[in-house]
Amino acid sequence: MQQTYNPTWDLDVIFPGGSDSEAFRTYLKDIQKDKETFSAEVEAFTPEDGNVEAEQLTGVVNELESVMKKLREASAFISCLSAQDVTDEKASLLVGKRSELRAELDAIMSKFVQKLVAIEDTTWVTLLQHDGLAELSFVLNEYREQAKELLSVEQEVLINDLGVDGYHGWSQMYDTIVGKMTVEVEEDNKVKSLSVGQASNKLGHPDRKVRKAVFDKLGEAWKEQSALFGQTLNHLAGFRLQTYKHRNWKSVLKEPLAINRMKQETLDAMWTAISNNKKHFVKYLEKKADLLGLEKMSMYDIGAPLTNTVKKSSYTEASKFIVDHFGKFSPKMADFAQMAFDKRWIEAEDRAGKRPGGFCTSFPDSEQTRIFMTFSGTSSNIATLAHELGHAYHQHVMNDVNGLNQRYAMNVAETASTFAEMIVADASVKNAQNKEEKIGLLEDKIQRSVAFFMNIHARFIFENRFYEERKEGLVSVNRLNEIMVEAQKEAYQDALDEYDPNFWSSKLHFHITGVPFYNFPYTFGYLFSLGIYAAAKEQGENFEDAYIELLRDTGRMNVEDLAMKHMNVDLTKPDFWEDAIQLCVKDVEEFIEFTQ
Repeated sequence: MQQTYNPTWDLDVIFPGGSDSEAFRTYLKDIQKDKETFSAEVEAFTPEDGNVEAEQLTGVVNELESVMKKLREASAFISCLSAQDVTDEKASLLVGKRSELRAELDAIMSKFVQKLVAIEDTTWVTLLQHDGLAELSFVLNEYREQAKELLSVEQEVLINDLGVDGYHGWSQMYDTIVGKMTVEVEEDNKVKSLSVGQASNKLGHPDRKVRKAVFDKLGEAWKEQSALFGQTLNHLAGFRLQTYKHRNWKSVLKEPLAINRMKQETLDAMWTAISNNKKHFVKYLEKKADLLGLEKMSMYDIGAPLTNTVKKSSYTEASKFIVDHFGKFSPKMADFAQMAFDKRWIEAEDRAGKRPGGFCTSFPDSEQTRIFMTFSGTSSNIATLAHELGHAYHQHVMNDVNGLNQRYAMNVAETASTFAEMIVADASVKNAQNKEEKIGLLEDKIQRSVAFFMNIHARFIFENRFYEERKEGLVSVNRLNEIMVEAQKEAYQDALDEYDPNFWSSKLHFHITGVPFYNFPYTFGYLFSLGIYAAAKEQGENFEDAYIELLRDTGRMNVEDLAMKHMNVDLTKPDFWEDAIQLCVKDVEEFIEFTQ
């Protein structure tokens, strides 16, 4: 009898009892104790007196690693609880508790990193040669350099404390509103009440009338709440801008670039290469419009299938497909994916009450991960599942790395995920049963390029312009809609007929506090992974260990050094980006040839 996989996750193996878990409440108390121990260690650490012992600094750093790991573990559990059931009020309370704990730890961290600045430079170099500190030299140097650009300890602590109910509070308000939203959609002559995540899955329907109806219904739902979302977005941005002003940070990209350990020159080189090659993807959009019998496509047509027969796969079929094809590049990654399915590390059930979107979250203390998504059987869903498994595998190969070196940036986090997605996308095209299916799957692959080069670019353009206007005061909902459409027209080279003015309110990433400008890391990861994928096909069996070593370095190097060490490429120059984009251009050329 063929094995089938359960599409719901098992959280009880980590903390039994869900949001009522006594074990989890005990764990939270342990975090509180560890945090107090870390705080005491920081208070006792007085480099300003001129006495700095490597053993004492090692002790402080070890306490930091312990409390960080536990807080990440607790944070991951809370994320899972709040995502699986948006009506779980106890989970919502835990989200608030998480913000408090993070702010308290950030306050202690502010004191610690500013004490590092007090250490004389030559002493600092000597300290980092100590056995317990050498492996952490990149992260500790990063802490020290960033601390030099912060305000006083008292001011930074105040910002963190006010951020709990200010900055992070606005983000939580957004999540609460979205969690309660429903969309009434007619299906099989019945009106169904769907979550926004379930409704969004319908935008891939083969019938344009259905897509248009769902797009309009979603638009109405987002528009109805736009006054509230306008408040959340404006106040999130306002909090950031005030913080930047007091720190004397001139560019709104300073923080996201630092978080992503990336130079402005790299970001500029990437977007320049993309802009220079957009004509190829405009040609694809025009060709698809022609195939759909349209003069121009609208936003809701981009994900439309080119045939009325859309291949659907069961969760079990998708799981087996992913494992099989991971194995052709990396047997270790295939074994990991198999374990994730067997042990029910994935929540993929298509049901109401879940938050929209997908994510992978890490439990570093348990050395486990969990994946969240809504699986309805489309090829896009299979790609998303592979994408999140790529994230999970990235964490898996870092489980034995020091916790401080596990904190890799978002752009390289998206590298492992899009590499995994690429494996499955290519395999799907190669395994197509006929020409029609091959065209559909190739087109699905190109859609990802369009998403990274155009949709993500629109988000980046929007945020840049919004922040510039926000510096002058609150930005109205009408103006937010205008900026959004302007950004989409520019990013898509005016190749569409109808755009989505509500996108700024419907896209969670604009309202996340953890990572500002959570857009360009996706495009970076996509193109960087293309380079890795090309190397994988060239190296064959020799690839796997080299790939794992690259992943293990992602938390202890900036991206330019990472690329130079493992791929011998200079990311600040356009050559790498141009070469990576040409791989995507080949897909477009093949698609146009197939559809002549």
